[in-house]
Order: sequence, then structure tokens, then C-alpha cells
Amino acid sequence: MKKRVFVGGLHHESDTFNPIITGRDEIWVTRGADLFTKRESSYSGIINTLVAAGYEVIPSLVARAVPNGVWDHDYYQELKAELLQKLKEAGSIDAICLSLHGSMRVQNLGEAEQDLLQAIREVHPATPLFTSLDMHATLTKRMRHAADGFVGYKCAPHTDTYETGIHAALMVIRTLEMGKKPTMAAVRIPMLIAGEQSETSVEPMKSLIKELRSREQQQGVLACSYLLGFPWADGKENAVHAVVVTQDDQDKADRLAKELAQIFWSRKKEFGFYNETRMPSDALKATRESIESGVYPVVISDSGDNPTAGSSGDVTNFLSLILSDPVLSKLDPPLLYQGFYDPQVVREAFEKGVGASFECLLGAKFDTVKSKPVRAKATVKALKEQWEGANGADLALLDVEGVDVVVASKHVGCYDPEMMRVLGAEPKQRKAIVVKLGYLEPEIRAIAKRSMMALTTGSSDELFERLPYKNLPRPMYPLDKEFEATLELI
Repeated sequence: MKKRVFVGGLHHESDTFNPIITGRDEIWVTRGADLFTKRESSYSGIINTLVAAGYEVIPSLVARAVPNGVWDHDYYQELKAELLQKLKEAGSIDAICLSLHGSMRVQNLGEAEQDLLQAIREVHPATPLFTSLDMHATLTKRMRHAADGFVGYKCAPHTDTYETGIHAALMVIRTLEMGKKPTMAAVRIPMLIAGEQSETSVEPMKSLIKELRSREQQQGVLACSYLLGFPWADGKENAVHAVVVTQDDQDKADRLAKELAQIFWSRKKEFGFYNETRMPSDALKATRESIESGVYPVVISDSGDNPTAGSSGDVTNFLSLILSDPVLSKLDPPLLYQGFYDPQVVREAFEKGVGASFECLLGAKFDTVKSKPVRAKATVKALKEQWEGANGADLALLDVEGVDVVVASKHVGCYDPEMMRVLGAEPKQRKAIVVKLGYLEPEIRAIAKRSMMALTTGSSDELFERLPYKNLPRPMYPLDKEFEATLELI
């Protein structure tokens, strides 16, 4: 008789500095048999591996959304109840394997993963439970003790989501075949690290990931991970964690986790921005100089308002600075800015039609604290209705006082150059492009002759000292520079 494994998950990176509540309209849910048709994600890696090994997969649901503010409490509870009901209806199962992010938060509740895992444990207190996690997961004590094993991504940008799902499934298979529950250890490292300082193709993360992989080759080691936490969440347990899962040797798990934590802490001062990084006004000056010397397209990241890191996508400070620049606001072809989350302006653009002009207040519709709307005359240059590449968002390309601006009706990531192209704007033909992004995704990077990250303001501010932390435990590196860290098992 086939062994039966229950599969599901909730996946979101929640920015607590972003006032938007991520609700039903922003969340897409895949249910039941549809989970078998998806590809290139952690849960499809889990499912395909289990099926190939002859296991029966019991699919439930996977809910996801673009990184944003915390989730709506009622909708989270609705999805949680649905998943738990499916778990109860599944009957006798041999294991549970989930695809979670690790830094999902819920309105008036806090960390979602610990809440979900503990609820699952009330139904199945002893069933082996494993989950894949994002590299930027925030491990809590309750979360750590509610599962038998975690494995996080080892690539940033996250090109190994599918492979991490495979890894999680292999832990399930090995556990069920051996008949022994694994042992896990986690050590807290008091650090905050942004994704833009931890790409795995460069040091120190390149070597640190090698340390993980080398220990995974040891006899009896199922998984080793560095979970980097999420700096744009003001949590009481936010930090980096070294996590080790072993077959049935707690002492070994404890020793390896402590060892990996000490290695990570010893290299803390090596983390930094390794791409060209500048303050906003300096970035514009460097862009003008680059264009004058014939080196373009120049791609600038508006990093402080990066929706793929959970920011609101409507902070206007950098756009205002560009509009006041006598050169960059009058380029031919115009500087191309991708993009802004502003449903009202998109609706007006569709009502007016291509070629029409109208007065608008662009931006600052959701985050009204960090910036003000830009008052401008906008001309509609192109429209795209319900573009599937942006979760069905309506898109508008507007000429805003000499700058071409992509505006979306939904909160979407701005990493894909196809979003510009479907509006008739070829980025390769532009001299300057701004994207609300942190590190550049490969598609954008391939376009740039020069790229730089501007340290702009917003809910994904890369300068952590500018963020209003209230709950973050201290001391915390790099906010606190010199202190003796206590690297403790949690």
C-alpha cells in the first residue's frame, strides 16, 4: 500500500512597515488536483518527487501573493481553516510536507507559520512534518518546535525553489523509509541582512552556502540552511538562524548548527552592497555622466520602495527628484520608470483613452506617510488590459511631465521588462530606466550597460537605521556595531 503524504502551503513575505493589508484580491490560491499541473515552484518540486517515488500525494491548497503588507486576518483564518479541514478529511496519512515562506505575517496575529504549524500539530501531533522555506524566513521558537525539519533556499535570487521542494520531499522519503524521526537544531545569530547584501554568487554568501553543502554530505545529515530573516519586519524574534536537520542524532545537529552559526557571525563585516550603490541625488548625477559618455541604458533600482520586498510601490520621492532634474526629465527617448501601484490613475487613463491628457495625483494612495502624491499632467501613451504577466493587472504607460511611467492597477513586482514591452516601450532603446527593485533580476540586468542601486526611502529601505523598529531585539548587527554575540540554540 502506498504511503500517503499531505501537501499544501501558504507563501508570503510580509513587510510590517507597509500599511497595505494584503487581502483576498491580492492572493491567489491553487487547490486540489490543480497543484499537480504547476511547475517550477517549491510545492511542485515536493509533489513531483513524491509521485516519482511511488507515494500518494494528498493535495490541499497553496496560497501566495506578491510581497506586501501583512495579510488580512479574516482571510488568513478562512484559508487556514480550509487547509485544516482538508487535513482532517485526508484520514490516515504518513507524513506532511509543506511549502511555506517563513516570513509571513497576519494582521493582529503576527507570525503566520508558527500559528499554522501549531494548528496542524493539534490535528497530527506525531506525524512527520517537513517544510521548505524561503532563504529569508524568520524562524521563531514556536515555529522551530512545531516541525521535524526545515530546508531553505540556497540561491539568491531564488532560482532553486523547485530544487528546495525536492530536498524537502527527500527528507520525507528518507524519514519514512528509515522509520526514525529526525532531529533538528537551530541557532540564533543577532543580525539583519537585506537580500541586496546576500546574493549567493558573490562573497561571503558564496562560501557560506558551500559550508552548508559540505556538511550535507556528512553521514546522517538531512539538511543545512541559513535562514536570513526579513529586515523589513519589526518582529521580536527577527534574526539570522543556522538550521541543521539530522537523521536521528541530536548532539550532531546541535554541534553543526553552532559551528555554522559561528562561521556566519565571524564573517558579518564582509556583508555589504557589492553592486554600485549610491544615494538618490548622486545616482542621478552618475546617470547623467554615464549618458554623456555614451554608456547606456543605465538602470537604477528605486530600492526603498521595492514591491518584491514588500514595499507599497507608491512612494514618489525618487520620481519627484527625477522630475526636478533638468536633464533626466527631458531625455529623448524619455526616461522609463517602472512602476507605480495606483488603481485610481490607471482607471482614469482607461477612461480617457490613448492620446488623452489629464491632471492627476500620482502615487501615495496607500502609504501616505513616506511621500506625497505627484501632481502632474499625464498623457496616456499606451494601455494593456488584464496583463497575465502581472497577475491580471491593468497597465498604463503615461507621459508624466517628460518621464514615461508604468502604472499598475494591482500591487505587482516590477522586475519584468516585458511589462514595459507590452506597453510598446522597448527598454533597450532607452538611455535611463528606473525600476522599483533591489538587486536586478537577470532579465533586467541583461539590458543594462550600467546599473546602480539608489538608497531611496520606503518600506524596503536598505538603510535599516532609517526604519522605525519598535519590537526588534537588541543588540542587533549592523544597527549595533560592536558587541559579543551569544549564539544560542533555540
